[in-house]
Amino acid sequence: MDDTSPRGGEPLLVAEKLTKHFPVRGGFPIKRTVGAVQAVDGIDLTVRAGESFGLVGESGCGKSTTGRLLTRLLEPSAGRILYRGEDITRASRKELAPVRSEIQMIFQDPYASLNPRHTVGKIISGPMEIHGVTPPGGREGRVRELLETVGLNPEHYNRFPHEFSGGQRQRIGVARALALEPKVVVADEPVSALDVSIQAQVVNLLQRLQRELGIAFLFIAHDLAVVRHVSHRVAVMYLGRIVEVGTRDDIYGRPRHPYTHALLSAVPVLGDWASPRERIRLTGDVPSPIAPPSGCRFRTRCWKARDRCAAEAPPLVRAPDSAEGHLSACHFPEPPTTAAAPAAR
Repeated sequence: MDDTSPRGGEPLLVAEKLTKHFPVRGGFPIKRTVGAVQAVDGIDLTVRAGESFGLVGESGCGKSTTGRLLTRLLEPSAGRILYRGEDITRASRKELAPVRSEIQMIFQDPYASLNPRHTVGKIISGPMEIHGVTPPGGREGRVRELLETVGLNPEHYNRFPHEFSGGQRQRIGVARALALEPKVVVADEPVSALDVSIQAQVVNLLQRLQRELGIAFLFIAHDLAVVRHVSHRVAVMYLGRIVEVGTRDDIYGRPRHPYTHALLSAVPVLGDWASPRERIRLTGDVPSPIAPPSGCRFRTRCWKARDRCAAEAPPLVRAPDSAEGHLSACHFPEPPTTAAAPAAR
């Protein structure tokens, strides 16, 4: 992907203090709420028109929950979701209907996200049927066109999902997401279940579609090399909160948060075998989201933690000497030195 980021693009999908807590129930004989899993805890992010926004972090940090909140597949506990400036946080099912056609999702598992009883034609035309859309040339013609767009044979229209490989199934999922010509696509770990060679094909497909159709992507992944390859801007998430956000060059070349440094240090750098970069090994386990640490949530694993980190949660702000729009949530950010970035695939 080129380095030109559509910074001036219109804000399409915006989260403000977005929160999702799942209740934990216990007790006998009456089940009562005894706690909450703080999956997403007051995050802010903006996806602009025509850009690819990467969301990265360890498994269990709340990335997928964030994607499902933004598509309103989950109801938020607090905060707001804005689409083109309109608050859709509490919109009814009827009010959401026109919005859903413009915000689509590509699911992580290409085997579980397709109905095995339906043909490819029925799966891809499903969104058109639900929204009462009949494109010029009919639905079947549109499905065959979409199959060709994602690199599949239009003659596969009457086949069933079990007749396809994992990469082909994910292409079917992409075609379904494109059926209503959306403005935003939330891609939740779209290549994590695929072989490396197939991952490259799907990533290249998504990049081509973005260039040709101008779709904005929220690309959720834990593979930093893939995210670097596809994203204009990147947000790093840890235990339900965003700890750093900036352009791709900011995050991969000049990271400021210790957690970002630790993530990047774990990614091999091609051609750097003679002088490998020092690996930062985090001690301890990831804290439970039911009872996260006070103050900075990363402090229990951070080599820079001090008393202030336990007493005060750091705000997500521009660090000294950082570029405009490069924000980090750390009381003692790393110096703005250039870091070795993982090689793009």
